[in-house]
Amino acid sequence: MAAHNAITSTVAFCVGALIAPAFGQGSLEGLGRHLTKEELAGWNIDILPDGTGLPPGQGTVLQGQAVYQAQCLACHGANLEGGLGPALAGGVGSLTTDKPLKTIGSYWPYSTTLFDYIRRAMPFQAPQSLSNEDVYSVTAYLLHKNDILPAAATLGADNLAGIKMPNRGNFYVDDRPDVKVDRCMKDCLSE
Repeated sequence: MAAHNAITSTVAFCVGALIAPAFGQGSLEGLGRHLTKEELAGWNIDILPDGTGLPPGQGTVLQGQAVYQAQCLACHGANLEGGLGPALAGGVGSLTTDKPLKTIGSYWPYSTTLFDYIRRAMPFQAPQSLSNEDVYSVTAYLLHKNDILPAAATLGADNLAGIKMPNRGNFYVDDRPDVKVDRCMKDCLSE
């Protein structure tokens, strides 16, 4: 009896999978609407390595320490050593060893990527819940703890992209002609 039920279920699933696309084709027309500029702005939050897309705001290392302690410490540890989440400091000089430790100070090529990732995905349990000032602040704190910024630093849209990360020189642009794609930044659909 169990084998009969399994065969019947499998046949029903396969028939449904074959019929559903044909049945649904016409019924999807007219669904949805175009996004408003405001709705699109909520999704268009990416930050490019050159700083394009950075929002207004700023934060300090000291403010970032408070944000880190409240939002990040449980996963990344009191000293950024990792735990539930990865280590965020240390690993300098380890990339060529058998056990490389890829952290902000040892691996990341762009400070803007750090800001983008925190803004988009952290804290893990509540992504995109931090204000821009909180993200600038915690980014400043993390860069300070990786010996990239001084303790008195203020970080914002005007200076974040100018920070030279220690490992930037070990990344390169793939300029092979067969993989080169020009980035479209305006009127992309008309091209």
